[in-house]
Amino acid sequence: MKSPGRTSLCFMFIVIYSSQPTLNLNLEPIVHPLVLSEQAIAEEELLRQKRAVATNGPAAEEYTVEIEISFENSSSMEPIKAYLNNLSFPIQGNSTDLAASLLSIAVTTVCRPVGNEIWCSCETGYRWPWEKCLHNLTCQEHGSSFSRHHCGCLKGLPPNGPFCQLQGDVILRMSVRLNVAFPEDLKNSSSALFRSYKTDLETAFWKGYRILPGFKLVTVTGFRPGSVVVTYEVKTTTPSPELMHKANEQVLQSLNQTYKMDYNSFQAVTSNETKFSVIPETIFEGDTVTLVCETEVLSSNASWYHVERRHDIQNSSRFSVYTAILNNMTSVSRLIIDNATQRDSGEYICKLTLDIFEFESRKKIDVTPIKISANEETKVMCDNNSVSLNCCSEKNVNWSNIEWKQEGKINIPGIPETDLDSGCSTYTIRADGAQCPSGSSGTRVVYTCEFSSAHGARGSESIDVIFTSVGDNSSHKREVPEFLRHVMEMSTVQSTTGNSLETSKAQEQQANVTITPDPISVSEGQNFSIKCISDVSNFDEVYWNTSAGIKIHQRFYTTRRHPDGAESVLTVRTSSREWNGTYNCIFRYKNSCRMATKDVIVHPLPLQSNIMVDPLEAAIPCKGSYSLQCCIEEDEDYKVTFQMGSLSFPAAKDVNGKQVCYKYNFIANSVSWCPKNVEMFCHFTNVANNSVQSPSMKLNLVPGENITCQDSTIGVGEPGKVIQKLCQFSNIPSSPGNPIGGVITYKCEGSQWKVKRNDCISASINSLLHLAKALIKSPSQDETLPTYLQNLSLSTSKVEHEIISSPGSLGAVIDILDLLSTVPTQVNFKMMTHVLSTINIILGKPILRTWKVLQQQQTNESSQLLDSVERFSRALQAGDGAILPIIKTNVQMRSTVIKTGHPQNYKQSFVFSDSDLWGNVAIDKFQLESLQPEASIVTVAFPTLKAILAQDVQAMNFADSLVMTTTVSHNITKPFKISMTFKNNNPAGRGPRCVFWNFSLANRTGGWDSSGCYVKEVDGDHISCICDHLTSFSILMSPHSPDPGSLLKILLDIISYIGLGFSILSLAACLVVEAVVWKSVTKNRTSYMRHMCIVNITASLLVADIWFIVAAAIHDHHYPLNETACVAATFFIHFFYLSVFFWMLALGLMLFYRLVFILHDTSKSIQKAIAFSLGYGCPLVISVITVGATQPQEVYTRKNACWLNWEDTKALLAFVIPALIIVVINVTITIVVITKILRPSIGDKPSRQEKSSLFQISKSIGVLTPLLGLTWGFGLATVFQGSNAVFHIIFTLLNAFQGLFILLFGCLWDQKVQEALLNKFSLSRWSSQHSKSTSLGSSTPVFSMSSPISRRLNNLFGKTGTYNVSTPEATSSSLENSSSAYSLLN
Repeated sequence: MKSPGRTSLCFMFIVIYSSQPTLNLNLEPIVHPLVLSEQAIAEEELLRQKRAVATNGPAAEEYTVEIEISFENSSSMEPIKAYLNNLSFPIQGNSTDLAASLLSIAVTTVCRPVGNEIWCSCETGYRWPWEKCLHNLTCQEHGSSFSRHHCGCLKGLPPNGPFCQLQGDVILRMSVRLNVAFPEDLKNSSSALFRSYKTDLETAFWKGYRILPGFKLVTVTGFRPGSVVVTYEVKTTTPSPELMHKANEQVLQSLNQTYKMDYNSFQAVTSNETKFSVIPETIFEGDTVTLVCETEVLSSNASWYHVERRHDIQNSSRFSVYTAILNNMTSVSRLIIDNATQRDSGEYICKLTLDIFEFESRKKIDVTPIKISANEETKVMCDNNSVSLNCCSEKNVNWSNIEWKQEGKINIPGIPETDLDSGCSTYTIRADGAQCPSGSSGTRVVYTCEFSSAHGARGSESIDVIFTSVGDNSSHKREVPEFLRHVMEMSTVQSTTGNSLETSKAQEQQANVTITPDPISVSEGQNFSIKCISDVSNFDEVYWNTSAGIKIHQRFYTTRRHPDGAESVLTVRTSSREWNGTYNCIFRYKNSCRMATKDVIVHPLPLQSNIMVDPLEAAIPCKGSYSLQCCIEEDEDYKVTFQMGSLSFPAAKDVNGKQVCYKYNFIANSVSWCPKNVEMFCHFTNVANNSVQSPSMKLNLVPGENITCQDSTIGVGEPGKVIQKLCQFSNIPSSPGNPIGGVITYKCEGSQWKVKRNDCISASINSLLHLAKALIKSPSQDETLPTYLQNLSLSTSKVEHEIISSPGSLGAVIDILDLLSTVPTQVNFKMMTHVLSTINIILGKPILRTWKVLQQQQTNESSQLLDSVERFSRALQAGDGAILPIIKTNVQMRSTVIKTGHPQNYKQSFVFSDSDLWGNVAIDKFQLESLQPEASIVTVAFPTLKAILAQDVQAMNFADSLVMTTTVSHNITKPFKISMTFKNNNPAGRGPRCVFWNFSLANRTGGWDSSGCYVKEVDGDHISCICDHLTSFSILMSPHSPDPGSLLKILLDIISYIGLGFSILSLAACLVVEAVVWKSVTKNRTSYMRHMCIVNITASLLVADIWFIVAAAIHDHHYPLNETACVAATFFIHFFYLSVFFWMLALGLMLFYRLVFILHDTSKSIQKAIAFSLGYGCPLVISVITVGATQPQEVYTRKNACWLNWEDTKALLAFVIPALIIVVINVTITIVVITKILRPSIGDKPSRQEKSSLFQISKSIGVLTPLLGLTWGFGLATVFQGSNAVFHIIFTLLNAFQGLFILLFGCLWDQKVQEALLNKFSLSRWSSQHSKSTSLGSSTPVFSMSSPISRRLNNLFGKTGTYNVSTPEATSSSLENSSSAYSLLN
């Protein structure tokens, strides 16, 4: 094992020898005394290709020998490398009877210290084998690259070798210039001059390049003019520039001087060392293309060349070249081509230059235009039938976006459906008569589909669409289908006229439609109505839509027939800006339509509920002032004034992002007398001279003498004063563009404002709430609702953490669901899935505590939520198929659709394994026969709703089962019976009752009611109920848990506090004893480690017991008095109890190490580092992971104790599992150690002091581990429900007296501790000397031969005969002179 401070150098040399089977080289001049080890690689190229030596002697064999040199000082490495590089080869051996020579010496591996690690990197031309890269830690960092079959750096040398190996073969295409005139015969490869040049040059090349690692072959490939340029190829591994220069020098020395070879003209090109990649793979015109050239050769000299255009590429407006060296391991050059064109197609060459080497790679790219196939010219009839336009790309790539656009005189939008994987998009348009008015036949609209790639390319294709009105008499008429040729023409009546409609000659029935003539101009929040009258009462349908073709829901209009005609009235009670536009009233008879239109203008005006005022109420000193403000989320042209009675004050406008505030600085002395209560309002007037008044601001003018609370944001107040503020104007941070909502209540206590109640709504939830309020007033709410429900589900999931910490946000989500459930539209399966996904989140167990805060505020949110679910369930429709079940953690829904004929029995089962609840619902088929066909029955079950619905406080009853709600989509006219079965979680409970949730009870806040329900059967673990109506059902149970003041509870408390008192005193005493005797009992390494472990066990348990008392003090029998303190106490109890066990493990492992690994020595500092990492590091990791995984959901602690949760998350296992595993390990170690002592190995003769320490360790572990394990074994039994009280009592006893056990068995039972205490507190010098003599002499109880017990123990430890007694100095000297096999015990 290498010391981190050392540097290693590994090199190999190649030896050719003949005649003798052994090799005897004098390496001393090379390695001197620094050689630590030598490894001959017999298997690595043991017998390479035989080559003929220059003479005609016998065949030579070639061997590779690897040498490792280690340096205490890394500065010694460079001189050695320089010495090796300056050697001239071949080097002949000194032996007279052996023809041997060194061909080359090459450095292969260099190991350097990096921090606390050793990094071993390969020199140029060498790499670690891939199997070593897979099974050892590599030291490449982020951004560096790996070859497929090797790596360049490992953390430490592999224990079984080998060193870095030669890379794979490469072919170097080289050239060199001869400074002689170029003979023409060199162009003819069959000429004698060509062969002569080739033979001489190849011989010289062979002699020079054979020193390269991995050299195989050299071949002259030709000559070209320019003096004489010789081109040749060398097959080898990639050499270093230094080694290549040395080989070139050898070539120069081996070649006849008449050739006049120019040493400076050597050049080498390699093509298979560079990785070339192109992004994207498929390139379109307009894309940004990135070509990446990557090599492990470190060079920043890179160049790019375009073969077809024959020019070097430089940085320009479209071309950018970036070259860098990553982590000193990889060279990367990037060529970026912006807005690629077809001219950029072709082959690109990337070339990196290092010394004489050129590393070249080539890649060809192809830039093509985006080709899109689409419909040809399409004709569309305005008959409300769907027509699809299609676009597809010819190449199927990963398109980032496909967008549709249109251009023309009329605007008919469609619905896009895009499949990015297939590269196709469909645009479905549906035009009706309202969108194609008379005279618009033949109108051409161009629809364009545009494809965008992820890298910037764009391509589009246009489709011409010609729209034709129904019944048009133009030249397009003969293109209309035959069955529509006689259809009447649709005409338009403008709102300013009352003229009758034009009709076609083919009209089957005369009809005139008129509409309210007066112009409609209203402001937001006001109502309006439009009356549409037809003089014909015979029609099939009357409906309203917008100019964009959006159909208005029937709830907004009423239709009435009378003998002379019919009328339809569109009524909007609260207008919003979405009602701004043109509305069509359409009477349809068969295929004939009559239409009248009306323009509606809705002027902007804020609704009173959208005006945010500050303050809601405030106290103002009689001589003081206050800044009043009214804010809205829009910047419109309003006239705003502040009004107080008949007085009016101008407002100053302040725009901050999307928020606009109107402010006024109110001065109290402007009022005639003080004290006084006044009200202020903001008055908004729009361009239509309509106005709205803000909520009032209540100002209390008070004398300044009694004011104690002052805050620049909240204001001033007298003691006990309670005020409310909008959260966005409070001290809570808020963004003007996305303000928080809700109200926060402050109370003046002493001299400070304290938060009394926080109903703030997070910004994201507040935004959703405003959108919901706008949606229920929108004319297109039917179309918008599905998208909104989906967004609500996604947003609620993202902000779940905000809902957990904010009761106001939870209440806002409930309000949103309540608002949306009032939208009278059909709900499909997808919409219901989104609704239940949202409900699943807000009914999650982490949010139940937030629900409890809402319950304390005496609100009806839980009843409101249940009512919303029932409304959604009644609106659920099956559509074309059956309704699938929806299964969530906190809510499940099952349903069926009643079909015509003989319905089957309705039976649904619900199982919630996480909550250990189940229930069944059944309705007899005879009951179902009274329902209308296609009616749907929906049952929704909730496992956690029982905890938040209001309890029957007077009767002390609570819901202890599922809450199941069953609804039918149609009204029920006959008596209807439903039977249900609930799991009985409380078999011992008294008086179960079947109940339903009655929304009209408790002033319409809801409550449990048993009317119409009764218990049919109570059988063990289930209760059957029957009710004669449908709604939400559950069962009520009486509590049976023992009273906190019961005898058992009192007994456990007494045992706990008395035991903990003894435990804490004992642990403190143990620490004091250890401090007193520390120097006397830690004279050897084993004793030192043992007592260090005992001290840390004692300290950890002492701190844990203290935190245990703290936890009991901050928790009553039901809820923690301080939630944060309870979490902190649980964390530290968990951490320190784990530390106790891990220090026990450290003690056991140290014992195992000292007796089993006799020949292995580790310093005291390393042992201490390992022990502390194990004793405190592992518990810290486990504790932090546990709290981090469970506390965000607030399921870290138990509901009734400050300890790890078991019911919800099984977090207690994070303590139980490590503790039990450590107990098993320590028991195993104890058995192994005893076995080792009974059968010692030859030469195992540890000193008496060491052996005494080992015996004490074994004794301590043998006693302490079962005690601690037994304690928590009974503790584990108390986790399970219904465990016997005996387990609680035993666990409390053992747990409380742990400290006493440690004092007795881990400290005072130690013989050396007893002797040290006697020496420390002896009354005379004689007594001290006597004790010392006793401790060192043969009378030592454990190892003395004077007593049978001692002899038996000595025999147990493998000792016979007597022991010589010496002083500590003599003992130390003796140990130092002992053999190295036992030096580890000193």
